[in-house]
Amino acid sequence: MGRIVLDKADGIATLTVDSPDVRNGLTPEMGRELVAACEEIDADARIGAAVVRGAAGTFCSGADRRRWQPGADQAEDETYRNSGAVYQAFVRVGRLAVPTIAAVRGAAVGAGLNLALATDLRIVAEDARLLAGFLRIGLHPGGGFFTIAGRTAGREATAAMGLFSQEIDGRRAVEIGLAWAAVPDAEVEDTAHRLATGPAKDPALAREAVRSFRTELGPPAIGWDAAVEFERATQMWSQRRRNSS
Repeated sequence: MGRIVLDKADGIATLTVDSPDVRNGLTPEMGRELVAACEEIDADARIGAAVVRGAAGTFCSGADRRRWQPGADQAEDETYRNSGAVYQAFVRVGRLAVPTIAAVRGAAVGAGLNLALATDLRIVAEDARLLAGFLRIGLHPGGGFFTIAGRTAGREATAAMGLFSQEIDGRRAVEIGLAWAAVPDAEVEDTAHRLATGPAKDPALAREAVRSFRTELGPPAIGWDAAVEFERATQMWSQRRRNSS
């Protein structure tokens, strides 16, 4: 029914959504596996960056429709807990102690788009398909979509994708600020791992820097004056550490 695969090498953790028979659709069990993998990454001080990818050339098509029950009582205990397991996986990825990159090939749809947006940076294939699509199938957006899309692409693009179900490709994602770079499909994962080697060289510094980055930029963001004070102690720590090495 699908799995999450964790590989660690050279200071980089790679998280792979592996359920290619349903284009890497997520199940509640996979959500729980993703949370457990994040716990393992955080506990390993040798890891300084993480890359999230999908198996077999597709990032994630959303929820695994074999387990999806849109007509069921969503407040029923097991159904509620299962949907929560997927949502909490997004949040847990977003709270990883290291800088994170999504390597997006193929499609990132619905919950799959949320997973990509949970990371700090996105490298996408030029022909990737990015679609929220919730309203298109009669559902209200979930997983904090408006918050995590709005912090990257801004209000206009979030409205287009979240309210009007507009689909974009990788090139357009870069234009609207939803991704850092769009590259040929075959180069996506190598590009993401190449970027990850930077913070992976100094995991301790990477973890402090990403903590500041997320606290300052949100969601929710904090004011500039507060950001200056928030950064100051950690910057002093890094300067002292650098001078003593």
